[in-house]
Amino acid sequence: MTDADVLVVGGGPVGLAAAIEARRAGLDVVVLEPRSAPVDKACGEGLMPGTLAAVRRLGADPEGWPLAGISYRQDGRTADHRFVSGPGRGVRRTRLHAALHAAALDAGATVLARRADAVDQDAGGVTAGGLRARWLLACDGLHSRVRRDVGLDAPPRPGRGRRFGMRRHYCAAPWSDLVEVHWGPRVEAYVTPVAPDLVGVALLGPPGADFDAELATLPELATRLAGAAPDGPVRGAGPLRRVTTARTAGRVRLVGDASGYVDALTGEGLRVGLAQARAAVVHLDDARAYERAWTHLTRDYRLLTGGLVAAATSPLRRAVVPAAARLPRVYGAVVERLAR
Repeated sequence: MTDADVLVVGGGPVGLAAAIEARRAGLDVVVLEPRSAPVDKACGEGLMPGTLAAVRRLGADPEGWPLAGISYRQDGRTADHRFVSGPGRGVRRTRLHAALHAAALDAGATVLARRADAVDQDAGGVTAGGLRARWLLACDGLHSRVRRDVGLDAPPRPGRGRRFGMRRHYCAAPWSDLVEVHWGPRVEAYVTPVAPDLVGVALLGPPGADFDAELATLPELATRLAGAAPDGPVRGAGPLRRVTTARTAGRVRLVGDASGYVDALTGEGLRVGLAQARAAVVHLDDARAYERAWTHLTRDYRLLTGGLVAAATSPLRRAVVPAAARLPRVYGAVVERLAR
């Protein structure tokens, strides 16, 4: 006896996407999420063109600010590329979550304000949070309890520096239709317009970084924000890098950040997570097929993001923006690859 076909642990954007995909496949779905909607999170909030298309396919179209491309900036030097495939959108995380939450409910998913306790599974089903289902999709993020419970956590790789993210909004009119990435001595700052009177600033860098102190090392951005009132507190996330030994264990599938994460530097996390949600539902009854799909869907993200983070955490850091400016076609090709 089961309570649902699919139990989704974690009701963030990827978990809600998984619920919508499962409902479209004709499956009964229950989502376990202890936090009330909308749920906020420290993130860059820029939806690349391909991500925006994926969100719309799920039945959501949240309001935001049009984004025409990406601009890398450092010490007065810039490398700009405008999307060939059409605009993306800067969307406040709470707006994105509210839109996907409504779409999941409209699709017929059940969302329960409940935590998932320890996962127990056998040949016929999976139990968590007092419910039993045929399958469990773990969409519970970087610090996934399900991943730990089913033994898919991998130990940190030696020599890998830990990186964290922080985000704060400022009451300021957007000054550009590009996502600006300011490269400082220790951090990268993502500036994303999300409304006519609001911009989000997300910093990525080493542990222990102070938001205001690091912002002061970015003179162009600090000047832009001088006098702008913060809108809400600084939110943090990390450590960002997560490694898994596999993405499947019996009837459990890891999806999104829970399945492994490199870094937020290329802004691809949500696009990859939404694609994984779709693949997980398609391959519910074939663990090997999902593993292959996961490898294929994340390959570019892992290679490009891993390479860029390696440069950002090495003596080559100061050369990233100059190289992008000197090689605009290469820089543009990389941006388009990530934007698709």
